[in-house]
Amino acid sequence: MTPKDQSAYCRDLALRAPVIPVITVSDPDAAVPLAEALVAGGLAVLEVTLRTPVALDAITAMGAVPGAVVGAGTVLSPADLRAAKAAGARFAVSPGSSAALIEASVSEALPLLPGGVTATEVMALIHRGYTMAKFFPAEASGGAASVKALGAPLPQIAFCPTGGVTPDNARDYLALPNVVCVGGSWMLPGEKIASGDWDGVERLARTAAALR
Repeated sequence: MTPKDQSAYCRDLALRAPVIPVITVSDPDAAVPLAEALVAGGLAVLEVTLRTPVALDAITAMGAVPGAVVGAGTVLSPADLRAAKAAGARFAVSPGSSAALIEASVSEALPLLPGGVTATEVMALIHRGYTMAKFFPAEASGGAASVKALGAPLPQIAFCPTGGVTPDNARDYLALPNVVCVGGSWMLPGEKIASGDWDGVERLARTAAALR
């Protein structure tokens, strides 16, 4: 799968909803009901970060939920990418990019959404064939104004900004022509997950899905 094909796949996923939930799973028992609540709320494309010991198991479990399209986030190395694919991830997301990670995504045929913030980083991705990238950490890197500024000289690439994106600023990003979706975790409050308030999670997901 070429970088161009990877970007086309990721763009198709991004167009399904304006927000991709960025999920860190600590309790494996919460994985399935959490995915069910998000899908019911209209957010079917889920990014599970590889930041906990149960993340790969969560990807496998959530991937069995009808309608869910589950990918792995915080993919930093070829080993991470291969492990994510073995767990059933259908795409991978990285905060940055490296030649080794890109080569692994091509050889493993697992679509990668690589990260890029500076013009130099974004140009390098364009030269590799990518037409979509993650912009992280979005707010710390200048927010919507920075994403907009990159669009003038580099209109051939679109972004999924994550990092500090909230209900208060999500529309600022989504209004930009070079933003396809945003990533966030505000619809996943810890207290609702801890208490098993899946109806509450579904309501927050539904509100996020209506942002576009």
